[in-house]
Amino acid sequence: MLSIGDFARHGQVSVRMLRHYDAIGLLQPARVDGSSGYRFYEASQLARLNRVIALKDLGFTLQQVQEILDEQVSGAELRGMLRLRQSELQAQIASDAARLIQVDVRLRIIESEGSMPTNDVVIKQIPAVRVAELTGHAAGFEPESISPVIQPLFMDLSARLERAGIGFAGPAIAYYEETGDGSVVVHAAVPVDLAEKEGHDFVVVDLPAVEKAATLVHRGSMDSVLPDWQALGRWIDGHGHSSTGPAREVTLEYTDDPAGWVTELQVPV
Repeated sequence: MLSIGDFARHGQVSVRMLRHYDAIGLLQPARVDGSSGYRFYEASQLARLNRVIALKDLGFTLQQVQEILDEQVSGAELRGMLRLRQSELQAQIASDAARLIQVDVRLRIIESEGSMPTNDVVIKQIPAVRVAELTGHAAGFEPESISPVIQPLFMDLSARLERAGIGFAGPAIAYYEETGDGSVVVHAAVPVDLAEKEGHDFVVVDLPAVEKAATLVHRGSMDSVLPDWQALGRWIDGHGHSSTGPAREVTLEYTDDPAGWVTELQVPV
């Protein structure tokens, strides 16, 4: 048998925690010395301790842990529960990380108010282009709403074009349309040289020419595009213009590392 100190050492927990688990009936010692009150554990009890710690670390309350273990949940069922909870926590971590990025972006914008550069805005004409596209819906323009929609759309579109033996005829284009309920229709598009618009498992659309568009080049991940979108918006407003159509994001350079991306922001004015 193992003393409570030895059991704590092998289980990588504190003696205080083991005493608490004993008090609430979650993990009781195999034997308690009647005269000294010393607690002793069997090595086989490490299996229950591992389950207790894993469940607790995954966010279950001690009461929930006790109920789960007392129900004699099988190892396979427990692994399934843990994997599900693990996936939930990983999704939460990813969401929190994305939120932190946007908080940092907003903070940098606030800190640079009054000195935001706008001299890189270029007015240009955009020619008409035929594109293959897929669409989806996002709740709003927030990055956490747009990114989970636009990225899978481009991956799906690329796969469909590859299966059809159709190559890109120009840089990828993302554009967005507001709906009456405040949601956003997300368009993932790629220029293509196709004579026929029908008979494909994607939509073929002719994007019209834009006589005058205010444009600004953004370098880096689209997670950090907000300052440039705001700079472009301020330039448009400050020069007496207004938007006349959906804005576009045109990928001029794409690399495995998002830090190397180059994207032109285009707003018809």
